[in-house]
Amino acid sequence: MIASSFLDALHADGPAPDLAERMGLYAFLVGSWTMHATVHGDDGAAHRGIGEVHASWVLAGRALQDVWILPGLFHGTTLRIYDSALDAWHILWHDPLKQYYARQTGRARDGGIVQTGWTDTGEAVRWSFAEMTPDSFRWLGERSRDSGRTWGLQADFRVRRVTARAARPLAEACA
Repeated sequence: MIASSFLDALHADGPAPDLAERMGLYAFLVGSWTMHATVHGDDGAAHRGIGEVHASWVLAGRALQDVWILPGLFHGTTLRIYDSALDAWHILWHDPLKQYYARQTGRARDGGIVQTGWTDTGEAVRWSFAEMTPDSFRWLGERSRDSGRTWGLQADFRVRRVTARAARPLAEACA
């Protein structure tokens, strides 16, 4: 079968049947979300804003892709691919606006998800999903400049679902 468009070729209705049991870690992310974001700059200044996240199954259900948008700060995409040999996820983040790229490995940890890896400049990063419910989660971005001995908070996002169970206007979702 030939897809009728790029989006038809990319999008999948769910996980691949042969991997469905193993693909559940990030399944909660599918849908649309709004976020209250705090991003800490290298100068110590805190930048606050409201952004959005959209996620879907892609590539015949063998991966998840999400788009994270915080106007004025970033507009990027993550591709999350399960690796059965590692029993972990390969995480590839790309922000063409900032020319920022990170490669990580994601695994379940302590009731949440922790992704660890490196930026293209060699800094260690740790990104975590915590306080997860069906309609909300907290996302934390940390960086280490000493190979993981100490960590500094770069971002703290409080995220709420705006489609599926909790469809409502953006302003209400952030209240």
